[in-house]
Amino acid sequence: MSWPRTPLAALAVCVLLLTATTGCDSGAAPDQGQNAASPSPVGKVLDDTDAEGRHYREVDEDEAPEVGIEVQPDPDGDDGSWDVRLTVRRFRFSPAGAGARAVAGRGLAYLYVDDRLVTRLRTPEYRLPARLVPRGTHQVTVRLYADDGTVWAVADGPVQSTADITASEPGRP
Repeated sequence: MSWPRTPLAALAVCVLLLTATTGCDSGAAPDQGQNAASPSPVGKVLDDTDAEGRHYREVDEDEAPEVGIEVQPDPDGDDGSWDVRLTVRRFRFSPAGAGARAVAGRGLAYLYVDDRLVTRLRTPEYRLPARLVPRGTHQVTVRLYADDGTVWAVADGPVQSTADITASEPGRP
């Protein structure tokens, strides 16, 4: 009675092999190099890059995400930390573990202080520690990135916002 199982098992293996091989193509053209940018249905990947070498992904202005930044001293403490709040439009933060591909209006925000990367954000709020903002005037910038690491951009440059803040010593006005 074991003979009917053998053809069914063989058929199941064949079906699995056929369906598995259809997803094996990388989609890259044969003449593309290892570092070539793959075509994307979202915007146009430009040759221009940010300071870290990440390519800009230009989208139409009416479809482009927008970001605003507000930075205020932390009202709950006297440790000199700052509350950062982002406002976004036509943009959603991707959860951790999101696939490394560009999806229209999705991704994460990179937070910079004086052009130094502080953190990557997947939420619109962040507490900026005082140790990262010594006494003086500083620029806090947020820039939006797609999940594949490209910078969301419009005709006039990257989608970003900057706030100037002035820090004094903790506990002093």
